[in-house]
Amino acid sequence: MADYEQTTKTNPRRPDCVTEIRMGNSVLVVSGFFKKDTTTTAADKMARVLEAEAAATQEPTYPV
Repeated sequence: MADYEQTTKTNPRRPDCVTEIRMGNSVLVVSGFFKKDTTTTAADKMARVLEAEAAATQEPTYPV
């Protein structure tokens, strides 16, 4: 993955996470920022996302 340097007047710091998603011939680049003074970690946030996704999924994703 390329090293993305995103510094502008409105956002002078680098992104905390960068994800590239390939869709056909296009590459979508998503940059994520977390609060500087937060008490939760990125792992805590991802755990909450996975828990919410698991709760929303009612059918198993594997073939029966």
